[in-house]
Amino acid sequence: MKIKKGDLIQVITGKDRGKQGEVLKVLPKKGRVVIKGVNKVIKHKKNTGDKNNPGGRIEIEAPIHVSNVMLVSPDSGKTTRKRIEAKQKIKTKKETVKKNNSKKTVNKK
Repeated sequence: MKIKKGDLIQVITGKDRGKQGEVLKVLPKKGRVVIKGVNKVIKHKKNTGDKNNPGGRIEIEAPIHVSNVMLVSPDSGKTTRKRIEAKQKIKTKKETVKKNNSKKTVNKK
């Protein structure tokens, strides 16, 4: 898995699309990551009688699939793709460029 704990990433699909956050936990066997402040869900916790841990509704960050996130370059702030050079085994980042899907118009005379 190319994403590590502490990386800054951006969600590219889903209900939290466009949000950025830091990776808190990586689950490589399931192919998921937990991101700070993204994919929040409410978990109902039962009261156990302990004063320090009362019951109630608690908001936690749920894991999100790795295919739904992209790495953010700390230098430029744009989303990047991480790749490994075959011969040198050096990790490099390739910045993505958003293309405009507009059609070219041709003037016919």
